[in-house]
Amino acid sequence: MVKHSGGCHCGRVRFEISAPQDIVASECNCSMCSKSAYLGLIVSRSRFTLLAGEENLTTYTFNTGVAKHLFCSCCGIKSFYVPRSHPHGYNVNVRCLDPATIRNLSVKPFNGQEWEKHACEFQPLSDD
Repeated sequence: MVKHSGGCHCGRVRFEISAPQDIVASECNCSMCSKSAYLGLIVSRSRFTLLAGEENLTTYTFNTGVAKHLFCSCCGIKSFYVPRSHPHGYNVNVRCLDPATIRNLSVKPFNGQEWEKHACEFQPLSDD
């Protein structure tokens, strides 16, 4: 495990996660992720630290309202959000991580158009 840093486009929102250098990201085909080209990595709250920009985050919810889509109110980038599948963790946009600590990135498709049938496939990084 290494510390990866990341943030939004304007730099007001910054965060760190603890994750492997070799990252397997999910590419979801749901209406939200596909429109924003989101590549997700779910981490537990203990592996996530918001470093700056909490005052710049705005929240968008829809459907069940469980997922909290957090956007920078200045540049509009969604660097991370609270996912419906794991509301006690974060889904981090791997595209928003600084590249220096990523050794390898592989992408796994996820059928979010049929979320209810496939939500159990989302597995966060464990705290072990």
